[in-house]
Amino acid sequence: MEKQSGSASRAGGAIIAFSILAGALIGAQQGQPSAGTVIGAAVGTAITLALYFYDRRRG
Repeated sequence: MEKQSGSASRAGGAIIAFSILAGALIGAQQGQPSAGTVIGAAVGTAITLALYFYDRRRG
């Protein structure tokens, strides 16, 4: 079994899902829902990766 550390890690799936939905809605207002979805996915992934690396550095 894997030994768990004392601190909990943050989950990034909700951040990615929310940013995709927000990007699609903002893109739809601009007439480009597909572009908004892609941009939202990229922003969500960047935030999730930043949280992942922060958690790894924190230990």
